[in-house]
Amino acid sequence: MSLSNSILSKPVLEDLPYVEAVLNYLTPMAEKPVYYTYEPPPGVPKQNQVYEKHKLPIRNARPIIQDLSLDREGFAYASVNSAVRDFYDDDEVRHIYYREAEELLTDVTGAKKVLVFDHNLRNIERAKQGENGVEEPIKQVHTDFTAKSGYSRARAVLTALGTDDPDELLRHRFSIVNVWRPIALTVQESPLAVCDAQSIAPKDLVVADLVYRDRVGETYEITYNPAHRWFYFPQLQPNEALFIKCFDSAEDGRARFAAHTAFDDPTSPPDAPPRESIELRALVFYGN
Repeated sequence: MSLSNSILSKPVLEDLPYVEAVLNYLTPMAEKPVYYTYEPPPGVPKQNQVYEKHKLPIRNARPIIQDLSLDREGFAYASVNSAVRDFYDDDEVRHIYYREAEELLTDVTGAKKVLVFDHNLRNIERAKQGENGVEEPIKQVHTDFTAKSGYSRARAVLTALGTDDPDELLRHRFSIVNVWRPIALTVQESPLAVCDAQSIAPKDLVVADLVYRDRVGETYEITYNPAHRWFYFPQLQPNEALFIKCFDSAEDGRARFAAHTAFDDPTSPPDAPPRESIELRALVFYGN
């Protein structure tokens, strides 16, 4: 099966409105990139990456919403409400939003089974105040998993849930999908940009260690390639959601790793309220 021909061809791109904005790419480096999620031991830097800025067109994806595919471009869109009243209430998110997202992803992907396994809240003001579980938007181009860590994270989640024979499940195709949505006002500050996965070359993906207190994960940092095709959804509302393919076990032409990043939108009002958003990650099992 081959899905390598993206709909986002040059004629389509030229017809889409865009903003020009700076994105932060990894500067090529000899050593392996490392980032500590906590304060590291004395003398150890929190990270060793250096980023370089590239000013690029980021195109408005709203005119092509109906044509986007998780399996081709690696990202897609849905207009969908949530019954959650307070996304900062962890219990409400886990008991209501997780179930909503599992049902939504089942409909969107046709999967046989969907398991949501974690979520992050983004709000720069609350993060700076040290609120537990709230982080700042990430403004470096990256993906959430690698060809290796997609499997290891899935196995760890299934083992923690007491699943019988996780390896049997993982012998069949599965993916990890990020569901991203605003949780308060319209997004005007630090919107999310996503890169057409078909425009990312394997050489652009650099494995990086993400060090936690109890484990080490892997993500991909991304080096610059002028072939990258970037998109965003301006003025996203709380009743809108994006799906981003973070990993796919299939190696048959389907999108596997859709890079993404927050960015400074030059059209944002100077007094725009900080972006408030939630992203959750889900294992999507297709049974084939």
